[in-house]
Amino acid sequence: MSTRYRVAIFGFVASLAVLLAMWLAAGNSYPVLDPKGVIASQQRDLIVWTTLLMLLVVVPVFALTIYIAWKYRASNTMARYTPDWDRNRKLEAIWWGFPTIVIAVLSVIIWQSSHSLDPYRPLASGTPPVTVQVVALQWKWLFLYPEQNIATVNYLQLPVGTPVNFVITADAPMNSFWIPNLGGQVYAMAGMTTKLHLMADEAGTYNGSSANWSGAGFAGMNFTAAVVPPADFQTWVQSVKRSSDHLSRPIYDQLALPSTENILASYASMEKDLHAAIIMKYAGHGGSSRGQEHGSRRGSDHQSQQNHKGDGSEHNQDHDNTVKGNYR
Repeated sequence: MSTRYRVAIFGFVASLAVLLAMWLAAGNSYPVLDPKGVIASQQRDLIVWTTLLMLLVVVPVFALTIYIAWKYRASNTMARYTPDWDRNRKLEAIWWGFPTIVIAVLSVIIWQSSHSLDPYRPLASGTPPVTVQVVALQWKWLFLYPEQNIATVNYLQLPVGTPVNFVITADAPMNSFWIPNLGGQVYAMAGMTTKLHLMADEAGTYNGSSANWSGAGFAGMNFTAAVVPPADFQTWVQSVKRSSDHLSRPIYDQLALPSTENILASYASMEKDLHAAIIMKYAGHGGSSRGQEHGSRRGSDHQSQQNHKGDGSEHNQDHDNTVKGNYR
């Protein structure tokens, strides 16, 4: 069989493999690649572009590997034997220059996206934002709406087309707050706050989850994120307020106990400054003062720039906290 036919057969088999993979993928849903929000769309585009740029290097490398292994196999007596050949400036310029260009392009994309997708960066919009205070518990999610003075467990409702300012903390082991259809995840840590700004541009019901293993109940630590028109959001707020349940401190203490398979719950009102009290529980462990200072800053890049102006010890402490809290 000639080399031309072998190459044709290989190309046909490779094409079938690609088509099979696409067919298998078509029957599954991948929320990260199905964005329903402004931030999620930008993150999806970033994933696609970086993957394509990577494939510009990866595909030729694998193709050449297969080609060289086939051409210079032991049974091919027609292959040219050049044991003393060790340098070709043209080829070296290609296999060093091309990846260098790809890395340079990736560097520009990463620099720009690191700032534009900074989770601490408020979203520009003519609509007033909604603030939601998120508390990661074992193994459930508590959502506090300070402006509406209501609270929910494992259920989050948001108005479509409205910026949402998430202020995230934990009263449990470190966790990670994530709604794949709306945007990337941010860590939740006790004694401090992290921030995340998202905005949904399509109504629907989306799955939220914990993206950080946190013990026996981790697999069931999910929540529902419902995105509705603004008028429906206000109607829902009023319906929650008609309940007689009040989230007092004793009730919160019971809620904070470890539990699995938690049902949805809502509270018509909550104790004043409950979110601050949750953070201050860890003040004696040295986490609160640095955590609150960290939570008031925009993001890791801004934090690093400010700390470079101070002394070295301050930079080391604050930069370490920022890197841990601002990972998306």
